[in-house]
Amino acid sequence: MGALCGLASSEQVDFGFLKTELGLTDGNLGAHLTTLEQSAYIKVEKTFVGKRPKTFLSVTRAGRRAFDGHVAALREILGNP
Repeated sequence: MGALCGLASSEQVDFGFLKTELGLTDGNLGAHLTTLEQSAYIKVEKTFVGKRPKTFLSVTRAGRRAFDGHVAALREILGNP
């Protein structure tokens, strides 16, 4: 979520970029993304670029609000409001 929330609201990244950026396996990242999509925190768009399938990801408003709330809670725990 941190990587996606760093994007502007109109931006998206592809699965491969996020996988490389986070150093995760396909399966591990896919499992996390499924959970986030089911929670409506991210939008997953599957398309083709040429003949190759591509998956693009972006954060939703609900996802951004949830992440901001999580960060605020962590700051409060750490004494850094």
